Amino acid sequence: MSNTAAQPKRIRIGDILVAQQIITPEQLDLALRDQKSSGRKLGKSLVALGYVEESTLLTVLSRQLNIPFIELQQFQVDPQLVKSLPETLARRFRVVVLRKEPDGVLLGMADPTDIFALDELSRSLKATIKPAVVRESELLDILDLVYSREEEIASLAGELDEELEGSAVDLADVVTDATDSDAPVVRLLQAIFEDAIKTKASDIHIEPDENVLRIRQRIDGVLHEQVMNEKRIASAVVVRLKLMSGLDISEKRMPQDGRFNLKVKGRDIDVRLSTMPVQYGESVVMRLLDHTGGVMPLDKVGMPEIIAKRFRKVIDRPHGLILVTGPTGSGKTTTLYGALSELNTPDKKIITVEDPVEYRLPRISQVQVYEKIGLTFGKVLRATLRQDPDILLVGEIRDAESAEIALRAAMTGHLVLSTLHTNDAITSALRLTDMGVDPFLVAASLKAIVAQRLVRRICENCAVDATPDENQQQLLEAVRRSYPITNATFRVGRGCTHCHGTGYRGRVGVFELLEFNRAMGDALRSGDPVAFNRAAASHPHFRSLSHSALDLARQGITSLSEVMRVSALVEDEDLETAPVEAVDQLLETLE
Repeated sequence: MSNTAAQPKRIRIGDILVAQQIITPEQLDLALRDQKSSGRKLGKSLVALGYVEESTLLTVLSRQLNIPFIELQQFQVDPQLVKSLPETLARRFRVVVLRKEPDGVLLGMADPTDIFALDELSRSLKATIKPAVVRESELLDILDLVYSREEEIASLAGELDEELEGSAVDLADVVTDATDSDAPVVRLLQAIFEDAIKTKASDIHIEPDENVLRIRQRIDGVLHEQVMNEKRIASAVVVRLKLMSGLDISEKRMPQDGRFNLKVKGRDIDVRLSTMPVQYGESVVMRLLDHTGGVMPLDKVGMPEIIAKRFRKVIDRPHGLILVTGPTGSGKTTTLYGALSELNTPDKKIITVEDPVEYRLPRISQVQVYEKIGLTFGKVLRATLRQDPDILLVGEIRDAESAEIALRAAMTGHLVLSTLHTNDAITSALRLTDMGVDPFLVAASLKAIVAQRLVRRICENCAVDATPDENQQQLLEAVRRSYPITNATFRVGRGCTHCHGTGYRGRVGVFELLEFNRAMGDALRSGDPVAFNRAAASHPHFRSLSHSALDLARQGITSLSEVMRVSALVEDEDLETAPVEAVDQLLETLE
Protein backbone atom coordinates (compact mmCIF):
# COMPACT_ATOMS: atom_id res chain seq x y z
CA MET A 1 0.00 0.00 0.00
CA SER A 2 1.39 3.44 -0.97
CA ASN A 3 2.37 5.97 1.67
CA THR A 4 1.56 8.96 -0.53
CA ALA A 5 -1.85 10.55 -0.30
CA ALA A 6 -3.49 10.95 -3.72
CA GLN A 7 -0.24 11.31 -5.59
CA PRO A 8 -0.50 14.17 -8.09
CA LYS A 9 -0.27 13.10 -11.67
CA ARG A 10 2.06 14.67 -14.19
CA ILE A 11 0.51 17.78 -15.69
CA ARG A 12 1.51 19.97 -18.61
CA ILE A 13 1.71 23.34 -16.88
CA GLY A 14 2.49 25.15 -20.14
CA ASP A 15 -0.68 23.93 -21.84
CA ILE A 16 -2.75 24.88 -18.78
CA LEU A 17 -1.33 28.42 -18.74
CA VAL A 18 -2.08 28.80 -22.45
CA ALA A 19 -5.61 27.43 -21.97
CA GLN A 20 -6.23 29.97 -19.21
CA GLN A 21 -4.78 32.73 -21.46
CA ILE A 22 -2.08 33.58 -18.90
CA ILE A 23 0.60 33.12 -21.58
CA THR A 24 0.44 32.92 -25.36
CA PRO A 25 1.39 29.85 -27.45
CA GLU A 26 4.35 31.86 -28.81
CA GLN A 27 5.61 32.54 -25.29
CA LEU A 28 5.28 28.85 -24.45
CA ASP A 29 7.38 27.93 -27.51
CA LEU A 30 10.09 30.41 -26.49
CA ALA A 31 10.05 29.10 -22.92
CA LEU A 32 10.37 25.49 -24.17
CA ARG A 33 13.42 26.50 -26.22
CA ASP A 34 14.90 28.22 -23.17
CA GLN A 35 14.19 25.11 -21.10
CA LYS A 36 16.01 22.96 -23.64
CA SER A 37 19.09 25.20 -23.77
CA SER A 38 19.31 26.05 -20.05
CA GLY A 39 18.21 22.74 -18.52
CA ARG A 40 15.78 24.57 -16.23
CA LYS A 41 12.28 23.35 -15.55
CA LEU A 42 9.58 24.96 -17.69
CA GLY A 43 8.07 26.89 -14.78
CA LYS A 44 11.44 28.49 -13.97
CA SER A 45 11.95 29.43 -17.62
CA LEU A 46 8.52 31.07 -17.79
CA VAL A 47 9.22 33.10 -14.65
CA ALA A 48 12.80 33.99 -15.71
CA LEU A 49 11.58 35.23 -19.10
CA GLY A 50 8.96 37.38 -17.39
CA TYR A 51 5.98 35.69 -19.04
CA VAL A 52 4.29 34.83 -15.73
CA GLU A 53 4.61 35.86 -12.08
CA GLU A 54 5.86 33.12 -9.76
CA SER A 55 2.84 33.54 -7.46
CA THR A 56 0.47 33.17 -10.44
CA LEU A 57 2.28 30.04 -11.61
CA LEU A 58 2.16 28.44 -8.16
CA THR A 59 -1.50 29.35 -7.67
CA VAL A 60 -2.40 27.69 -10.98
CA LEU A 61 -0.34 24.63 -10.05
CA SER A 62 -2.00 24.46 -6.62
CA ARG A 63 -5.50 24.69 -8.10
CA GLN A 64 -4.76 22.13 -10.84
CA LEU A 65 -3.31 19.58 -8.39
CA ASN A 66 -5.89 20.37 -5.70
CA ILE A 67 -3.18 20.93 -3.08
CA PRO A 68 -2.51 24.02 -0.91
CA PHE A 69 -0.14 26.84 -1.87
CA ILE A 70 1.68 27.88 1.33
CA GLU A 71 3.56 31.16 1.80
CA LEU A 72 6.54 30.06 3.93
CA GLN A 73 7.15 33.66 5.01
CA GLN A 74 3.90 33.43 6.97
CA PHE A 75 4.39 29.87 8.24
CA GLN A 76 5.81 28.98 11.67
CA VAL A 77 8.36 26.24 10.95
CA ASP A 78 9.40 23.71 13.61
CA PRO A 79 13.20 23.19 13.21
CA GLN A 80 13.14 19.74 14.84
CA LEU A 81 10.38 18.63 12.50
CA VAL A 82 12.30 19.91 9.47
CA LYS A 83 15.36 17.95 10.63
CA SER A 84 13.32 14.71 10.65
CA LEU A 85 14.22 14.58 6.95
CA PRO A 86 17.96 14.27 6.15
CA GLU A 87 19.44 17.45 4.69
CA THR A 88 20.67 15.61 1.58
CA LEU A 89 17.12 14.55 0.68
CA ALA A 90 15.64 17.94 1.54
CA ARG A 91 18.06 19.76 -0.75
CA ARG A 92 18.02 17.12 -3.48
CA PHE A 93 14.23 17.19 -3.89
CA ARG A 94 13.71 20.82 -2.72
CA VAL A 95 11.30 19.90 0.08
CA VAL A 96 10.67 20.91 3.69
CA VAL A 97 8.65 19.12 6.39
CA LEU A 98 5.99 21.57 7.57
CA ARG A 99 3.63 19.75 9.91
CA LYS A 100 2.69 16.32 11.23
CA GLU A 101 -1.02 15.62 10.88
CA PRO A 102 -3.14 12.64 11.99
CA ASP A 103 -3.30 11.31 8.43
CA GLY A 104 0.24 12.07 7.30
CA VAL A 105 3.02 14.65 6.93
CA LEU A 106 2.47 18.02 5.24
CA LEU A 107 5.44 18.53 2.93
CA GLY A 108 6.30 21.83 1.21
CA MET A 109 7.62 21.11 -2.30
CA ALA A 110 9.08 23.31 -5.02
CA ASP A 111 7.87 20.70 -7.57
CA PRO A 112 4.91 18.69 -6.24
CA THR A 113 4.58 16.87 -9.60
CA ASP A 114 7.82 14.94 -8.98
CA ILE A 115 6.42 11.42 -8.50
CA PHE A 116 9.86 9.89 -7.93
CA ALA A 117 10.56 12.37 -5.10
CA LEU A 118 7.21 11.56 -3.43
CA ASP A 119 7.96 7.82 -3.42
CA GLU A 120 11.47 8.28 -2.00
CA LEU A 121 10.34 10.76 0.66
CA SER A 122 7.46 8.57 1.83
CA ARG A 123 9.94 5.71 2.38
CA SER A 124 12.32 7.97 4.29
CA LEU A 125 9.65 9.52 6.54
CA LYS A 126 7.66 6.26 6.86
CA ALA A 127 4.44 8.27 6.65
CA THR A 128 1.79 9.35 4.18
CA ILE A 129 2.92 12.40 2.22
CA LYS A 130 0.56 15.34 1.82
CA PRO A 131 2.24 17.70 -0.68
CA ALA A 132 1.88 21.49 -0.73
CA VAL A 133 3.43 23.87 -3.24
CA VAL A 134 5.86 26.54 -1.95
CA ARG A 135 8.26 29.09 -3.41
CA GLU A 136 11.67 27.52 -4.00
CA SER A 137 13.55 30.64 -2.84
CA GLU A 138 11.69 30.66 0.50
CA LEU A 139 12.18 26.92 0.88
CA LEU A 140 15.95 27.21 0.40
CA ASP A 141 16.07 30.02 2.97
CA ILE A 142 14.37 27.71 5.50
CA LEU A 143 16.83 24.89 4.77
CA ASP A 144 19.79 27.26 5.22
CA LEU A 145 18.41 28.45 8.55
CA VAL A 146 17.51 25.05 9.97
CA TYR A 147 20.34 22.82 8.79
CA SER A 148 23.01 24.75 10.66
CA ARG A 149 26.61 23.55 10.49
CA GLU A 150 26.99 23.71 14.30
CA GLU A 151 26.88 19.94 14.76
CA GLU A 152 29.34 19.37 11.91
CA ILE A 153 31.68 22.07 13.26
CA ALA A 154 31.59 20.48 16.73
CA SER A 155 32.33 17.05 15.23
CA LEU A 156 35.27 18.36 13.18
CA ALA A 157 36.62 20.16 16.25
CA GLY A 158 36.58 16.84 18.12
CA GLU A 159 38.38 15.14 15.23
CA LEU A 160 41.10 17.80 15.22
CA ASP A 161 41.41 17.55 19.00
CA GLU A 162 42.04 13.80 18.69
CA GLU A 163 44.76 14.45 16.12
CA LEU A 164 46.46 16.84 18.55
CA GLU A 165 46.05 14.50 21.53
CA GLY A 166 49.45 12.86 21.37
CA SER A 167 52.00 14.94 23.28
CA ALA A 168 54.68 14.17 20.69
CA VAL A 169 52.68 15.72 17.85
CA ASP A 170 54.24 18.89 16.42
CA LEU A 171 51.54 21.53 15.99
CA ALA A 172 53.35 23.15 13.08
CA ASP A 173 53.44 19.80 11.26
CA VAL A 174 49.71 19.26 11.81
CA VAL A 175 48.87 22.61 10.29
CA THR A 176 51.50 23.17 7.60
CA ASP A 177 51.22 19.62 6.27
CA ALA A 178 47.43 19.99 6.01
CA THR A 179 47.52 20.60 2.29
CA ASP A 180 44.73 18.25 1.31
CA SER A 181 41.06 19.07 1.79
CA ASP A 182 40.56 16.03 4.07
CA ALA A 183 42.75 17.38 6.89
CA PRO A 184 40.63 18.08 10.01
CA VAL A 185 41.84 21.68 10.40
CA VAL A 186 41.02 22.42 6.75
CA ARG A 187 37.56 20.85 6.95
CA LEU A 188 36.85 22.63 10.24
CA LEU A 189 37.67 26.06 8.78
CA GLN A 190 35.75 25.26 5.62
CA ALA A 191 32.67 24.37 7.69
CA ILE A 192 33.04 27.58 9.75
CA PHE A 193 33.25 29.76 6.64
CA GLU A 194 30.40 27.96 4.87
CA ASP A 195 28.19 28.38 7.93
CA ALA A 196 29.07 32.08 8.15
CA ILE A 197 28.24 32.68 4.49
CA LYS A 198 24.99 30.75 4.80
CA THR A 199 23.87 32.82 7.80
CA LYS A 200 25.10 36.06 6.12
CA ALA A 201 27.50 36.82 8.97
CA SER A 202 29.65 39.93 8.61
CA ASP A 203 32.35 38.83 11.09
CA ILE A 204 33.74 35.64 12.65
CA HIS A 205 35.32 35.81 16.13
CA ILE A 206 37.58 32.97 17.34
CA GLU A 207 38.23 33.45 21.06
CA PRO A 208 40.15 31.06 23.34
CA ASP A 209 38.96 31.03 26.96
CA GLU A 210 40.39 29.22 29.98
CA ASN A 211 38.74 25.87 29.27
CA VAL A 212 36.77 26.37 26.05
CA LEU A 213 37.01 27.84 22.57
CA ARG A 214 34.29 30.26 21.50
CA ILE A 215 33.36 30.80 17.86
CA ARG A 216 31.01 33.73 17.42
CA GLN A 217 29.36 35.11 14.27
CA ARG A 218 28.00 38.62 13.93
CA ILE A 219 24.65 38.37 12.15
CA ASP A 220 22.68 41.58 11.57
CA GLY A 221 25.00 43.32 14.01
CA VAL A 222 24.46 40.81 16.86
CA LEU A 223 26.92 38.09 17.93
CA HIS A 224 25.78 34.43 18.03
CA GLU A 225 27.99 32.04 19.98
CA GLN A 226 29.05 28.41 19.69
CA VAL A 227 31.16 27.01 22.56
CA MET A 228 33.58 24.11 22.08
CA ASN A 229 35.24 22.13 24.83
CA GLU A 230 38.29 21.31 22.68
CA LYS A 231 40.29 24.39 23.72
CA ARG A 232 43.63 23.12 22.45
CA ILE A 233 42.45 23.23 18.82
CA ALA A 234 42.54 27.05 19.06
CA SER A 235 46.29 27.14 18.39
CA ALA A 236 45.96 24.93 15.31
CA VAL A 237 43.14 27.06 13.91
CA VAL A 238 45.01 30.32 14.53
CA VAL A 239 48.25 29.03 12.99
CA ARG A 240 46.36 27.81 9.92
CA LEU A 241 44.65 31.20 9.49
CA LYS A 242 48.00 32.99 9.87
CA LEU A 243 49.47 30.83 7.12
CA MET A 244 46.51 31.63 4.86
CA SER A 245 47.05 35.35 5.54
CA GLY A 246 50.83 35.27 5.06
CA LEU A 247 51.48 36.26 8.69
CA ASP A 248 54.35 35.26 11.00
CA ILE A 249 53.25 32.07 12.79
CA SER A 250 56.10 32.34 15.32
CA GLU A 251 54.98 35.79 16.52
CA LYS A 252 52.33 35.37 19.23
CA ARG A 253 53.04 38.40 21.40
CA MET A 254 52.14 41.18 18.94
CA PRO A 255 48.90 41.93 17.04
CA GLN A 256 49.00 41.19 13.31
CA ASP A 257 46.74 42.10 10.38
CA GLY A 258 46.34 40.22 7.12
CA ARG A 259 43.90 39.20 4.44
CA PHE A 260 43.16 36.34 2.08
CA ASN A 261 40.57 35.34 -0.50
CA LEU A 262 38.21 32.38 -0.44
CA LYS A 263 35.71 30.86 -2.81
CA VAL A 264 32.81 29.52 -0.73
CA LYS A 265 29.82 27.95 -2.49
CA GLY A 266 30.55 29.88 -5.68
CA ARG A 267 30.95 33.19 -3.85
CA ASP A 268 34.16 35.27 -3.87
CA ILE A 269 34.89 36.22 -0.27
CA ASP A 270 37.63 38.62 0.81
CA VAL A 271 38.64 37.98 4.45
CA ARG A 272 40.31 40.70 6.52
CA LEU A 273 41.96 39.13 9.55
CA SER A 274 43.21 40.63 12.81
CA THR A 275 45.01 38.70 15.55
CA MET A 276 45.58 39.92 19.11
CA PRO A 277 47.33 38.27 22.07
CA VAL A 278 44.88 37.68 24.93
CA GLN A 279 45.07 35.93 28.30
CA TYR A 280 44.58 32.38 27.01
CA GLY A 281 46.17 32.53 23.54
CA GLU A 282 45.39 34.62 20.48
CA SER A 283 42.03 36.07 19.55
CA VAL A 284 41.17 36.25 15.83
CA VAL A 285 38.50 38.43 14.24
CA MET A 286 37.72 38.09 10.55
CA ARG A 287 35.64 40.54 8.53
CA LEU A 288 33.94 38.86 5.56
CA LEU A 289 33.49 40.92 2.39
CA ASP A 290 31.37 39.28 -0.30
CA HIS A 291 32.51 40.55 -3.70
CA THR A 292 30.18 38.30 -5.71
CA GLY A 293 27.56 40.99 -6.22
CA GLY A 294 30.14 43.73 -6.90
CA VAL A 295 29.79 47.28 -5.61
CA MET A 296 26.29 48.17 -4.44
CA PRO A 297 24.84 51.05 -6.49
CA LEU A 298 23.81 54.18 -4.62
CA ASP A 299 20.12 53.51 -5.14
CA LYS A 300 20.53 50.11 -3.41
CA VAL A 301 22.24 51.24 -0.18
CA GLY A 302 18.88 52.12 1.38
CA MET A 303 18.92 55.92 1.30
CA PRO A 304 15.44 57.47 1.27
CA GLU A 305 14.78 59.01 -2.15
CA ILE A 306 14.68 62.55 -0.79
CA ILE A 307 18.18 62.17 0.76
CA ALA A 308 19.59 60.24 -2.22
CA LYS A 309 18.49 63.02 -4.58
CA ARG A 310 20.23 65.69 -2.51
CA PHE A 311 23.33 63.51 -2.01
CA ARG A 312 23.66 63.02 -5.78
CA LYS A 313 23.49 66.78 -6.23
CA VAL A 314 26.26 67.20 -3.64
CA ILE A 315 28.65 64.66 -5.21
CA ASP A 316 28.17 66.25 -8.65
CA ARG A 317 29.99 69.35 -7.41
CA PRO A 318 33.47 69.86 -8.93
CA HIS A 319 35.20 70.42 -5.58
CA GLY A 320 34.77 70.30 -1.81
CA LEU A 321 34.97 67.73 1.01
CA ILE A 322 32.10 65.31 1.60
CA LEU A 323 32.20 63.16 4.75
CA VAL A 324 30.34 59.94 5.54
CA THR A 325 30.35 59.31 9.30
CA GLY A 326 29.31 56.62 11.73
CA PRO A 327 30.77 53.83 13.88
CA THR A 328 32.55 50.75 12.54
CA GLY A 329 30.18 48.49 10.64
CA SER A 330 27.60 51.17 9.86
CA GLY A 331 28.00 50.87 6.07
CA LYS A 332 30.13 53.98 5.43
CA THR A 333 32.37 52.27 2.86
CA THR A 334 29.35 50.82 1.04
CA THR A 335 27.88 54.32 0.67
CA LEU A 336 31.18 55.80 -0.53
CA TYR A 337 31.73 53.07 -3.12
CA GLY A 338 28.13 53.52 -4.27
CA ALA A 339 28.92 57.19 -4.87
CA LEU A 340 32.18 56.30 -6.67
CA SER A 341 30.36 53.88 -8.97
CA GLU A 342 28.21 56.78 -10.19
CA LEU A 343 31.16 59.17 -10.51
CA ASN A 344 33.37 56.63 -12.30
CA THR A 345 33.25 57.85 -15.91
CA PRO A 346 36.00 58.00 -18.57
CA ASP A 347 36.33 61.79 -18.25
CA LYS A 348 37.24 61.71 -14.53
CA LYS A 349 40.50 60.67 -12.88
CA ILE A 350 39.71 59.01 -9.54
CA ILE A 351 42.30 57.96 -6.95
CA THR A 352 41.53 56.22 -3.65
CA VAL A 353 43.79 55.97 -0.59
CA GLU A 354 42.59 53.14 1.67
CA ASP A 355 43.60 50.86 4.51
CA PRO A 356 42.83 48.29 3.26
CA VAL A 357 41.41 48.40 -0.28
CA GLU A 358 38.03 46.72 0.19
CA TYR A 359 36.60 46.59 -3.35
CA ARG A 360 38.45 46.57 -6.66
CA LEU A 361 36.99 49.01 -9.16
CA PRO A 362 37.88 49.36 -12.86
CA ARG A 363 39.39 52.63 -14.12
CA ILE A 364 40.13 53.80 -10.56
CA SER A 365 43.68 54.03 -9.17
CA GLN A 366 43.53 52.45 -5.72
CA VAL A 367 46.43 52.79 -3.27
CA GLN A 368 46.74 50.79 -0.05
CA VAL A 369 48.38 52.46 2.94
CA TYR A 370 51.27 50.47 4.45
CA GLU A 371 52.39 52.03 7.71
CA LYS A 372 55.28 49.59 8.31
CA ILE A 373 57.26 50.99 5.39
CA GLY A 374 56.21 54.59 6.00
CA LEU A 375 53.49 54.65 3.35
CA THR A 376 51.09 56.69 5.49
CA PHE A 377 47.86 58.45 4.55
CA GLY A 378 49.67 61.79 4.58
CA LYS A 379 52.50 60.65 2.31
CA VAL A 380 50.17 58.96 -0.19
CA LEU A 381 47.80 61.94 -0.24
CA ARG A 382 50.62 64.31 -1.11
CA ALA A 383 51.67 62.00 -3.95
CA THR A 384 48.13 61.67 -5.30
CA LEU A 385 47.82 65.43 -5.74
CA ARG A 386 50.69 65.23 -8.23
CA GLN A 387 48.76 62.59 -10.20
CA ASP A 388 46.24 65.14 -11.53
CA PRO A 389 43.09 63.63 -9.97
CA ASP A 390 39.58 65.04 -10.27
CA ILE A 391 38.21 63.00 -7.38
CA LEU A 392 39.96 61.65 -4.28
CA LEU A 393 38.63 59.06 -1.85
CA VAL A 394 40.41 59.01 1.50
CA GLY A 395 39.51 55.81 3.36
CA GLU A 396 39.45 57.54 6.74
CA ILE A 397 40.50 60.87 8.23
CA ARG A 398 42.46 59.75 11.29
CA ASP A 399 44.55 62.74 12.30
CA ALA A 400 45.17 66.42 11.73
CA GLU A 401 47.69 65.75 8.93
CA SER A 402 45.36 63.69 6.75
CA ALA A 403 42.45 66.05 7.56
CA GLU A 404 44.39 69.14 6.52
CA ILE A 405 45.66 67.62 3.26
CA ALA A 406 42.15 66.43 2.36
CA LEU A 407 40.67 69.87 3.12
CA ARG A 408 43.37 71.71 1.15
CA ALA A 409 42.81 69.35 -1.79
CA ALA A 410 39.09 70.15 -1.59
CA MET A 411 39.94 73.89 -1.65
CA THR A 412 42.13 73.56 -4.75
CA GLY A 413 39.61 72.14 -7.20
CA HIS A 414 39.27 68.50 -6.15
CA LEU A 415 36.21 66.60 -4.96
CA VAL A 416 37.27 64.68 -1.85
CA LEU A 417 35.22 61.88 -0.26
CA SER A 418 36.15 60.44 3.13
CA THR A 419 34.90 58.89 6.38
CA LEU A 420 35.10 59.97 9.99
CA HIS A 421 34.24 58.14 13.22
CA THR A 422 31.69 60.40 14.89
CA ASN A 423 28.18 59.95 16.27
CA ASP A 424 26.28 62.30 13.98
CA ALA A 425 26.65 64.86 11.21
CA ILE A 426 26.64 67.97 13.40
CA THR A 427 29.50 66.87 15.67
CA SER A 428 31.65 65.85 12.67
CA ALA A 429 32.61 69.42 11.77
CA LEU A 430 33.41 70.10 15.44
CA ARG A 431 35.54 66.94 15.47
CA LEU A 432 37.68 68.27 12.60
CA THR A 433 38.38 71.51 14.45
CA ASP A 434 39.00 69.51 17.62
CA MET A 435 41.75 67.63 15.73
CA GLY A 436 43.56 70.93 15.41
CA VAL A 437 42.53 71.84 11.85
CA ASP A 438 42.05 75.56 11.20
CA PRO A 439 38.29 76.33 11.48
CA PHE A 440 38.62 78.69 8.46
CA LEU A 441 39.85 75.74 6.38
CA VAL A 442 36.97 73.52 7.52
CA ALA A 443 34.40 76.25 6.84
CA ALA A 444 35.78 76.88 3.35
CA SER A 445 36.14 73.24 2.23
CA LEU A 446 33.46 71.13 3.92
CA LYS A 447 30.33 70.89 1.74
CA ALA A 448 28.22 68.09 3.23
CA ILE A 449 28.19 65.33 5.87
CA VAL A 450 26.22 62.10 5.76
CA ALA A 451 25.78 60.29 9.08
CA GLN A 452 24.45 56.76 9.01
CA ARG A 453 23.59 53.71 11.09
CA LEU A 454 22.26 50.26 10.37
CA VAL A 455 19.12 49.22 12.25
CA ARG A 456 17.63 45.74 12.20
CA ARG A 457 14.55 44.97 10.14
CA ILE A 458 11.61 43.37 11.90
CA CYS A 459 11.14 39.77 10.73
CA GLU A 460 8.03 39.79 8.55
CA ASN A 461 7.30 36.18 9.46
CA CYS A 462 6.65 36.89 13.15
CA ALA A 463 5.83 40.62 13.23
CA VAL A 464 3.00 41.72 15.54
CA ASP A 465 1.63 45.10 16.66
CA ALA A 466 3.10 46.36 19.94
CA THR A 467 2.42 49.08 22.49
CA PRO A 468 5.44 51.27 23.40
CA ASP A 469 6.85 50.58 26.87
CA GLU A 470 7.68 53.30 29.42
CA ASN A 471 11.15 54.10 28.05
CA GLN A 472 9.86 54.19 24.48
CA GLN A 473 7.02 56.50 25.54
CA GLN A 474 9.61 58.86 27.02
CA LEU A 475 11.47 58.87 23.69
CA LEU A 476 8.25 59.67 21.81
CA GLU A 477 7.45 62.45 24.25
CA ALA A 478 10.97 63.87 23.89
CA VAL A 479 10.67 64.20 20.12
CA ARG A 480 6.97 65.05 19.94
CA ARG A 481 7.64 68.81 19.59
CA SER A 482 9.79 68.37 16.48
CA TYR A 483 8.23 65.12 15.26
CA PRO A 484 4.45 65.01 15.80
CA ILE A 485 3.23 61.43 16.21
CA THR A 486 -0.48 60.65 16.15
CA ASN A 487 -2.21 57.29 15.87
CA ALA A 488 1.04 55.51 14.96
CA THR A 489 1.07 51.70 15.11
CA PHE A 490 4.43 50.17 15.98
CA ARG A 491 5.53 46.56 15.54
CA VAL A 492 7.95 44.01 17.03
CA GLY A 493 9.05 40.53 16.01
CA ARG A 494 8.09 37.70 18.38
CA GLY A 495 10.96 35.46 17.22
CA CYS A 496 10.74 32.45 14.91
CA THR A 497 12.83 30.01 12.87
CA HIS A 498 13.31 32.54 10.07
CA CYS A 499 15.06 35.02 12.37
CA HIS A 500 16.86 32.65 14.81
CA GLY A 501 14.36 33.71 17.49
CA THR A 502 15.60 37.33 17.49
CA GLY A 503 12.53 38.96 15.91
CA TYR A 504 14.77 40.65 13.32
CA ARG A 505 15.96 39.63 9.88
CA GLY A 506 18.29 41.80 7.82
CA ARG A 507 19.24 45.44 8.30
CA VAL A 508 18.36 48.78 6.76
CA GLY A 509 20.24 52.07 6.71
CA VAL A 510 19.26 55.19 8.66
CA PHE A 511 20.70 58.43 7.25
CA GLU A 512 20.97 62.12 7.96
CA LEU A 513 22.44 64.62 5.48
CA LEU A 514 23.79 67.99 6.58
CA GLU A 515 24.61 70.45 3.79
CA PHE A 516 26.81 73.36 4.78
CA ASN A 517 25.63 76.97 4.48
CA ARG A 518 27.02 80.40 5.33
CA ALA A 519 25.55 80.50 8.85
CA MET A 520 27.33 77.25 9.79
CA GLY A 521 30.58 78.50 8.26
CA ASP A 522 30.41 81.76 10.21
CA ALA A 523 29.77 79.86 13.47
CA LEU A 524 32.81 77.64 12.84
CA ARG A 525 35.07 80.59 12.07
CA SER A 526 34.00 82.34 15.25
CA GLY A 527 34.57 79.15 17.32
CA ASP A 528 30.98 79.03 18.59
CA PRO A 529 29.80 75.38 18.70
CA VAL A 530 26.38 76.27 20.14
CA ALA A 531 25.71 78.68 17.28
CA PHE A 532 26.96 76.08 14.82
CA ASN A 533 24.60 73.46 16.25
CA ARG A 534 21.69 75.93 16.13
CA ALA A 535 22.44 76.81 12.49
CA ALA A 536 22.77 73.15 11.50
CA ALA A 537 19.60 72.03 13.29
CA SER A 538 17.60 74.86 11.68
CA HIS A 539 18.72 73.95 8.13
CA PRO A 540 15.48 73.54 6.13
CA HIS A 541 16.46 70.12 4.73
CA PHE A 542 18.07 68.61 7.85
CA ARG A 543 16.45 65.60 9.54
CA SER A 544 18.22 63.85 12.41
CA LEU A 545 19.06 60.17 12.61
CA SER A 546 16.42 59.77 15.31
CA HIS A 547 13.70 61.19 13.09
CA SER A 548 14.80 59.03 10.15
CA ALA A 549 14.73 55.96 12.40
CA LEU A 550 11.27 56.92 13.67
CA ASP A 551 10.08 57.09 10.06
CA LEU A 552 11.11 53.44 9.67
CA ALA A 553 9.41 52.49 12.95
CA ARG A 554 6.16 54.18 11.89
CA GLN A 555 6.31 52.23 8.61
CA GLY A 556 6.70 48.98 10.59
CA ILE A 557 10.16 48.31 9.12
CA THR A 558 12.04 48.48 12.43
CA SER A 559 11.12 48.61 16.12
CA LEU A 560 11.17 51.40 18.68
CA SER A 561 13.93 49.47 20.49
CA GLU A 562 16.17 49.95 17.45
CA VAL A 563 15.19 53.63 17.30
CA MET A 564 16.28 54.00 20.92
CA ARG A 565 19.61 52.33 20.15
CA VAL A 566 20.31 54.99 17.52
CA SER A 567 18.90 57.84 19.61
CA ALA A 568 20.99 56.90 22.66
CA LEU A 569 24.08 57.96 20.74
CA VAL A 570 22.85 61.26 19.42
CA GLU A 571 20.36 62.65 21.94
CA ASP A 572 22.32 62.58 25.20
CA GLU A 573 22.55 66.36 25.06
CA ASP A 574 20.29 68.95 23.44
CA LEU A 575 23.12 71.12 22.11
CA GLU A 576 20.70 73.84 21.08
CA THR A 577 19.95 74.67 24.72
CA ALA A 578 23.03 73.19 26.42
CA PRO A 579 25.53 75.53 28.08
CA VAL A 580 28.94 75.98 26.49
CA GLU A 581 30.51 73.84 29.26
CA ALA A 582 28.35 70.88 28.17
CA VAL A 583 29.53 71.27 24.58
CA ASP A 584 33.15 71.43 25.74
CA GLN A 585 32.62 68.17 27.64
CA LEU A 586 31.19 66.58 24.51
CA LEU A 587 34.23 67.63 22.50
CA GLU A 588 36.53 66.14 25.14
CA THR A 589 34.77 62.78 24.85
CA LEU A 590 35.48 62.76 21.12
CA GLU A 591 39.24 62.91 21.60
